[in-house]
Amino acid sequence: MKIRMKLFIFIPLLVLLLNVIAFFIFQSGKKVQESYDVMMQRIFLYKQVSSEMQENLRFLSGYMIHQDEKNYRLLVKHRQRLEDLQQQLSHRKLQGNDALTLENYKHMIGVFIELEESIVQMMVNKQLSDYAEPYNEIEKVSTFIREDSQALVDLELSAYQPVYKQMLINIGKMNELGRILFVLTTLLSIVFAIWLSRTIVIPIHRLVFAAKQISAGKLDAHIPQMDGNDEIGLLGQTFQQMMENLRTLISKNMEILEKEKLVRELELKALQSQINPHFLFNTLNVISKLAYIEGAEQTSELTISTSNLLRYNLRKLDEPVTLRDEVAHAKEYFAIQKARFRDRIMFQLDIAEECLGQVIPCLTLQPLLENAFVHGIEGMEAGAVIRLSVRQKRDRIHVVISDNGTGMEEEVRQAILQSSSYSFSKKGHSTGLGMANVLRRLRLFYGTEDIVDICSAPNKGTSIILMLPKREGGEKDVQAANR
Repeated sequence: MKIRMKLFIFIPLLVLLLNVIAFFIFQSGKKVQESYDVMMQRIFLYKQVSSEMQENLRFLSGYMIHQDEKNYRLLVKHRQRLEDLQQQLSHRKLQGNDALTLENYKHMIGVFIELEESIVQMMVNKQLSDYAEPYNEIEKVSTFIREDSQALVDLELSAYQPVYKQMLINIGKMNELGRILFVLTTLLSIVFAIWLSRTIVIPIHRLVFAAKQISAGKLDAHIPQMDGNDEIGLLGQTFQQMMENLRTLISKNMEILEKEKLVRELELKALQSQINPHFLFNTLNVISKLAYIEGAEQTSELTISTSNLLRYNLRKLDEPVTLRDEVAHAKEYFAIQKARFRDRIMFQLDIAEECLGQVIPCLTLQPLLENAFVHGIEGMEAGAVIRLSVRQKRDRIHVVISDNGTGMEEEVRQAILQSSSYSFSKKGHSTGLGMANVLRRLRLFYGTEDIVDICSAPNKGTSIILMLPKREGGEKDVQAANR
């Protein structure tokens, strides 16, 4: 889930909880206020009845004394108000003894209004001697009404008291719920802050720390693992992928630099000893003897082979060639050695034509053939055999150079396979390149360590097996690379 979606879910949820708290508190206060308003309206109604009754008595008394229009209008006005209040009381309902008190109260208000109307009518009819008794009666009724008003107020207060207590209990519960929700929202806020810190802030700090280490040159710095599906996880995974790509690129560049360094070293060695004096002396000696004994034809062939051999040896070592070129070069080498040793040595070729398009570093086979000759069979007086085989097995091209010479100890065989720094003495090598250098070049060229195997035992000969990953570039590609 993305960070934006998480925020969109959590923040509205937090706001909703806060609104729920506010709503409950508001509703609790609203209920208290409504109940209080109802009670106060009733009490105020009773007080208004008592007040209007007093006003009616005052203006009735003034009208009886002065018999003027002003007091009459005011009396009528307040009587109308009293009737309106009586109408409002008609909607008020009580139960039990309280209902009887309220009904008696309503009845007395009606009696008060009737007595007032009768007194006014007597005053209009000039029956001055008859209104004294009704006036005394109306005063008594007003006294009863005042007493009942106070009694009804007391009843309202008594009736409201349990409601008020229950509402206080409810308010307490609401307040408790509000406190719980407040604590809950506070805890949720803390959890959200911790989550925000752990999922956003801390990973970013870790990435910043790793970036600073990398910028300081520590390419092996630990990159924090971020498996989330949000933006921070994507950032961490991208950063980690970038570092892997950077390390791979640096590793490839180091391999290229090592390869170039090796090629320069080999070229320098080749320049320093391109033609081993011992080899050149023996070759020229053979040419001289053949020219003396047999005539010009074989001498010409040997000279051509020597020329081709020297020309091939002078090629750049970092240019790839095909197995066809290497095998042809090996044949030239065989021809020269055959001319030198004649029947003491036999060369055998087992070449699969379909494998000759394989791309291989230049000057790979000759140093290995020379190694077989110099360290394997050179000391043999007769029956020496060197065999070159090229065959395809599965997805590899197997090049096998074998001899029936002196062989080697197991320690030497393991040392050659396990250490690229091991090499035989280069005495007698026409190229100045040892087996170790050839194997290093092959491993760099094909990018794998599983490139060579050696089968050998003392006095049982040696077989060097090159297992080349199939890579056919074709002669045209090789020629283009050589250009």
